[in-house]
Amino acid sequence: MPTETPSTADRTTRPARTVLVTGGNRGIGRAIAVAFQEAGHRVAITSRDGSGPEGVLAVPADVTDAASVDAAFTRIESELGPVEVVVANAGITRDTLLLRMTEEDFDQVVATNLGGAFRVVKRASKGMLKARHGRVVLISSVVGMLGSAGQVNYAASKSALIGFARSLTRELGARNITANVIAPGFIETDMTAALPEATQAEYRARIPAGRFGSAEEVARTAVWLASDDAAYVSGAVIPVDGGLGMGH
Repeated sequence: MPTETPSTADRTTRPARTVLVTGGNRGIGRAIAVAFQEAGHRVAITSRDGSGPEGVLAVPADVTDAASVDAAFTRIESELGPVEVVVANAGITRDTLLLRMTEEDFDQVVATNLGGAFRVVKRASKGMLKARHGRVVLISSVVGMLGSAGQVNYAASKSALIGFARSLTRELGARNITANVIAPGFIETDMTAALPEATQAEYRARIPAGRFGSAEEVARTAVWLASDDAAYVSGAVIPVDGGLGMGH
């Protein structure tokens, strides 16, 4: 008689986790939240206005404010349980050339993209250490490896997430806590759709795959990194960029 395949058995026995996605109300963050929800997990998202996909717990929070982050976690823990998977996705841009970039332009981007990840992961790590289990996924960018004119602030903040994840791995790896980075390339979002067609064509010409990626492709990578299948993967940078950055 036919036997159940290992893959089928795995899918039916994998536990549901409590997942938090910051900046989960639109774009890549929203796709990640939906993908975790579809995989059967309990999902919460943070956004500045408290909006989010249907069926997830949407909590208003400002990742640049530690008190706001703590309040969001307190509500999520009360309604869904301790956060076992955190996806630090919230980010902003303030693009301009270096000589025109103000200190505020630089500080705001770093405070959100890097400082926000620090505040969220620090708060989540308390429950992860107690449970001796956790998955941290940081959403970086191919720009963090390649650089980009007019994005000194953004590139610096995204590059720093790699050092963050690898240091976290050395600190918490023995407690069954992993920390990894996803580096998306050009992804189909409202932002890329608003670019002139000539600009879009120029960008596509630089991508070996010849197309922009989808937010769902990034989301599936995040779900895998949070799964038991990736339990021995930590401190890694996973490019989802069609070959643009070649993993650098």
